Amino acid sequence: MGRNRHADLLRVGAIGAVVTGHWLVTDVSYRGGRLSGLNALDYIAWGHWLTLLFQVMPVFFVVGGYANAVSWRAHRDLGGGWTDWVRRRTLRLVWPTTVYVAVAELMVTAASAAGRSAAELTRIGWFMALHLWFLPVYLVLVALTPALFAAHRRWGLAVPVAMALGAAGVDAAVLGPHLPLIGFTNYLLVWGSMHQWGFAWQDGRLTRRRWAPYALAGAGAALLAGLLVWSPFPADMIGTGERVGNTSPPSIALLAFAAVQAGLLLAAEPVGRRLTAPAARQRLLFRLNSAVMTVYLWHMVPVIFVAGILFPAGLLPQPRVGTTGWWALRPAWLAVLALVLIALTTAVVRAQRPLRRLPTGLGSPGRWSPVLLLCGLGAVIPALARLAIGGFAPAGHPPPLVLTCYAGGLLTVLLSGRPSPEHLVHR
Repeated sequence: MGRNRHADLLRVGAIGAVVTGHWLVTDVSYRGGRLSGLNALDYIAWGHWLTLLFQVMPVFFVVGGYANAVSWRAHRDLGGGWTDWVRRRTLRLVWPTTVYVAVAELMVTAASAAGRSAAELTRIGWFMALHLWFLPVYLVLVALTPALFAAHRRWGLAVPVAMALGAAGVDAAVLGPHLPLIGFTNYLLVWGSMHQWGFAWQDGRLTRRRWAPYALAGAGAALLAGLLVWSPFPADMIGTGERVGNTSPPSIALLAFAAVQAGLLLAAEPVGRRLTAPAARQRLLFRLNSAVMTVYLWHMVPVIFVAGILFPAGLLPQPRVGTTGWWALRPAWLAVLALVLIALTTAVVRAQRPLRRLPTGLGSPGRWSPVLLLCGLGAVIPALARLAIGGFAPAGHPPPLVLTCYAGGLLTVLLSGRPSPEHLVHR
């Protein structure tokens, strides 16, 4: 089975939308010798509707489900098991993330030595770590993929339907009896539903019949319209509303929006395949696709870099958010950031080439390998979640306990054993 170019195209397009959206809504200012930042959506009321264009994280989960289904099926067909596959998929994400975390903490340490205040370090550290929320959620889904894929093969689309009903029940419990802690279940139910759609895309259940993607989009549109009219869920699919938000934790409204988005994008697969048919475009798409993880991890660094240089030097004006002058500067702001990101991505990709030679496991596998892998994931995932919530410098300095937990988890994942050569499937 050849590589799905439409999936690659969606992944590349999604990362472009993520980067552009983050750069648009981020307003960094420099006053009194200190950098600070604002969320522009808090000051541009109609801008909340723009989130319907720039909320593309569902695409990553749908494409991720597709890719995980392809990889797991190939691995399983060769006789491979859960431990080898999950370890390899985990390390593919964790190695480049470790580089980013290490560099970010070095930057925090250097800024502290240069005399930056604790408040400024806390804000910048949080700003640089916020997007890491994706990784713990996705790593959980990677670990659950064999079980979720088995459920998909047995029950098909009934699995994401059950997840959606569960997510609606969780939202009802949060909004009615006010049980906020149960809301975190929706990180698995909502994003997991989208991941299951990827399974259904891979085996054709969502695309074999031409009307199926449109049915998904239509059902999502009807549900979303009803929720926006008769429920407290806001139209903002990225931030928070006055009473309730759609992302922290994810809501049934976000899932409905994702159904519309995914259905329309899957329906466009024939067009995507035709657009990427020429060999030159396939080569370009492959190069861009190989840099997606790097771009996702590092795309907020240019914001700090450019603001830290141009604003103190007085080379870039700082009009108030939402004014005509602010909007007029957005194209130049995006252009400068894009140039810096291209250079940064090129440098990081080259610097990370030795990561390909890093081990995908240490020692001989044994009966304790699954336990060690689970323990490692049990340390890495909460550590990444904590970094996403608290940042790289809570209280103005690196969090030693979180970083120790992360490093120990990574080491434990490695110690879960070296994979058997015959079970290595590079997909």
